[in-house]
Amino acid sequence: MEQQGSDIIANRYKKFIKTVCETDIVYALQNHEGFATSASAHYENERGKPVDILCFWAEGARAKSCTINHWSNYQITEIALVDFIENWGVGMENDGILAGIEFDQNMFGYEAKPLDLILALVAEIKATNKELPLQKFENIADLEEQAKEANK
Repeated sequence: MEQQGSDIIANRYKKFIKTVCETDIVYALQNHEGFATSASAHYENERGKPVDILCFWAEGARAKSCTINHWSNYQITEIALVDFIENWGVGMENDGILAGIEFDQNMFGYEAKPLDLILALVAEIKATNKELPLQKFENIADLEEQAKEANK
């Protein structure tokens, strides 16, 4: 049963990559205190505590379906894909935070290391010959090279 669940989560992650590269939008949940977070089920920090996760979705409806329980007072917010890659991805990496991709109402989702997520997005962007108006990198190859270098 565990394997089937992990396959579903991995497939949601792959669909997230494709969808956000098509729509140029990533969805998050936000309230007056900040963005929706969770705690990692797989990674611990140097103090032995679960690593923090910022949660993201490819579709507003899936994000909205998670506005229950402790996220009931959160609103959907849109993040432009280029901003997500250049600012959020790099920022999460610098802050030691994971990206929670397509979490569901039961708090199950894909836990992505930010640089791995950036590289997966770059691969999809390159595969579809998509133009991305980067501001902090010369071009997609520069972004990819720097992400790979930082990910060593």
